Amino acid sequence: MSLNIVEKIDSRVKIKNVLLSVSDKTGLESFVEGLVKACPGVRIYSTGGTYAKVKEILGERAEGTLVAVSDYTGQPEMQGGLVKTLDFKIYLGLLSETYNDAHQADLRRLSAQPIDMVVVNLYPFRETVSKAGVTPEMARTNIDIGGPCMVRASAKNYLRVASVTDPLDYANIVEELSSHGGTIGFDTRFKLMKKAFAHTAAYDTAISGYFSSRTWEEVSDTYKKEG
Repeated sequence: MSLNIVEKIDSRVKIKNVLLSVSDKTGLESFVEGLVKACPGVRIYSTGGTYAKVKEILGERAEGTLVAVSDYTGQPEMQGGLVKTLDFKIYLGLLSETYNDAHQADLRRLSAQPIDMVVVNLYPFRETVSKAGVTPEMARTNIDIGGPCMVRASAKNYLRVASVTDPLDYANIVEELSSHGGTIGFDTRFKLMKKAFAHTAAYDTAISGYFSSRTWEEVSDTYKKEG
């Protein structure tokens, strides 16, 4: 049997570890409050502005609940926040399988945690390029790298991980967690997976469409060139 072919899963997964990094913070306060209430003992791993916002929401409760990704991985963020979550320990937690002994050994080897839910939305590329006077450089800086990688990894492993990309889903997720002992069902994970891949596909299409309509001269004139 191939190492990565899955034959056994849990129908319902208890949410113990959540990776949360959002550009759009709509509904974040009620979601975090609901998550913590529905899933006692949950750990929230976060970065940058999202970390600061969740810390503000939780106040004194952040101690023991909120963990900076850089503290978890042991790797500081790249200056400017360009690299925050692209780390082996993170993706081990996203892609590992519960009933795969080799994966479980990998988790123990790095003292890593299986991540049960990823809550991510991406840099506002389409919103940026829709504004008057936007330059190719402004567009380029709003291309998200880590976000789509986390969404794709968690969506691929929908057998165990819930990939949440739309704030409009927060209320239903909290309701399910509250009514099912802090667990989320296979049917919900499957629905979220389909939405997640549609989300990243639309994002990539927007980037491709924008730059396909630009000329080399237009892009080149944006920069001062040395040498």
